[in-house]
Amino acid sequence: MFKLIVSNGRVADRTAFTRIGALKATSALEAKYGVAPLYIGDGSCEPAADDWTVSLPAGREQIDSLHRAVACAVEEQQLTVVINGTCPASLGSVPAVARHYPDLCLVWVDAHGDFNIPTTTDTGYLGGMVVSALCGLWDSGCGAGVRAENVILVGARDIDGQEQRLLSANNVRTLSPQQATAEAVRSAIGQSKVWVHIDWDSLEPGYVPADYAVPDGLLPQQLAAILGAIPLEQIVGLEIAEFNASCDAATAQRATQCIIDIVDPLLSKACLEASVCHA
Repeated sequence: MFKLIVSNGRVADRTAFTRIGALKATSALEAKYGVAPLYIGDGSCEPAADDWTVSLPAGREQIDSLHRAVACAVEEQQLTVVINGTCPASLGSVPAVARHYPDLCLVWVDAHGDFNIPTTTDTGYLGGMVVSALCGLWDSGCGAGVRAENVILVGARDIDGQEQRLLSANNVRTLSPQQATAEAVRSAIGQSKVWVHIDWDSLEPGYVPADYAVPDGLLPQQLAAILGAIPLEQIVGLEIAEFNASCDAATAQRATQCIIDIVDPLLSKACLEASVCHA
């Protein structure tokens, strides 16, 4: 089985619909796998289009609470699944995992590099600086612990010039959507313990609505194959974020089913192993 943790508080959310998307995905996972979620935060904070200098301290309590919950789950050595509204919530989850696994491989599935730093960001959005913070290129105050050479960007295709220079200088590996096969990812992770983060803008637009959609993305079956190819004994956890559920009910339902279909190759293996262990 797996531990299901839901970040239900604001961490730089610019719309309320990503949190709604997180709750829809949670309900679907709970129904399919019979896993009771642990909610972190009460969902009371309002979204705002603020700069990282405002959104980071405003989200610090939520980040710290998520950190504690993930740390406890990792200590129990069971697969951890985290549902976030936005990518910046990873400032809470990933450092907790990296502290337990210093050689952690971070598979960051995203249309963007999220590797800007405060001096290079054009937008001021915290979500564009998450991975660089996790690698210690700047001090978010939330912890780091991931070695840049252990980061694999999967599906990235919208990277600006300064960001690309930072990625290259820090030996971050990137697999474009065309390069991102199950075999390529399996080879890249080697024997390391793995944490997988999925931003739904990594997909080709039209499958799961996301705020920062970019064309020519991954296909759902492609991403499902990648998850299914990671050995269960290597994967510490899976984190998903950025499902914008502002669409009509039918579209949201199709998107939620798409999410389930993508993560099922991994989660079904976890459930099967749990049932065998308890037999």
